[in-house]
Amino acid sequence: MKTNTMSYKCKQFLMFAGITTVVFAAVVIVPFIYGLYLTFTSWDGVSKTKPFVGIANYITTFQDSAFWAAMGRTFFYAIFAVILVNVVAFILAYLVTRGVKGQNFFRAGFFVPNLIGGIVLGYVWKFVFNRAFVAIGNALSVGFLSTSWLATTGGAMLCLIIVAVWQYAGYMMLIYVAGFMSVSNDVLEAAKIDGCTDFQTITKISVPLMVSSFVQCLFLTVTRCFMVYDVNLSLTNGEPFNSSVMAAMHVYNQAFTYKNYGTGQAEALVLFIVCAIIGLLQVYVGKKAEVSA
Repeated sequence: MKTNTMSYKCKQFLMFAGITTVVFAAVVIVPFIYGLYLTFTSWDGVSKTKPFVGIANYITTFQDSAFWAAMGRTFFYAIFAVILVNVVAFILAYLVTRGVKGQNFFRAGFFVPNLIGGIVLGYVWKFVFNRAFVAIGNALSVGFLSTSWLATTGGAMLCLIIVAVWQYAGYMMLIYVAGFMSVSNDVLEAAKIDGCTDFQTITKISVPLMVSSFVQCLFLTVTRCFMVYDVNLSLTNGEPFNSSVMAAMHVYNQAFTYKNYGTGQAEALVLFIVCAIIGLLQVYVGKKAEVSA
């Protein structure tokens, strides 16, 4: 009887999740294991042989100053992008849940940038920074707009942050909208009767009840910002003078441009571990805050 029950459950699993499991294993699990194997080789991506070098690639990774410089730039970019994306998304969510006329249209409009591919997005904004803003600056004699921000080291990073906010804020806004809508109207009305101002209602009632929305948005923005590559490639391509090379771009160049697949894969694994630790730590802290709220 027990054997028949197990067989029935296995058949159910294969029927509903079998294909998905196979695809997930083929696309995620197997490549991850193979990549882990490559970290112990000095493969150049072309030769048939993959010489075993032990932990030499990991030693090279920790001695690679360019990689850690790229990691530092990624941390800088992620900190400012995550904060600004969530602040803008929260404000937009608040505005489009106040019952204003055409709020559904505004929700759709703010979400549209998230549908544009990173490569296309980068080229569009490259034209804006290099041509449109410069033309406006020259016409109005505005000094800081008269030259392309992409031509300076600090300006290139600022451009990447601006594009990240423009791209991700609309998507995060929808999560915050769901958070605002999950707050009971009875609670909000009771707060209004007790004399709470709008600011007090948001900070003392809505925000504590929306902790789960903050946890989701922070996790998504942190992981996306640490893994950014497409916009980095099309908008700045690491210029000027490699001052805007992010960690993902450095890993890609190490593996596919310089043909150091072993070192590149080792650096990718380090980046994955750093990103996973930060993401899990943020979720843990957020869940504790959610329980406290």
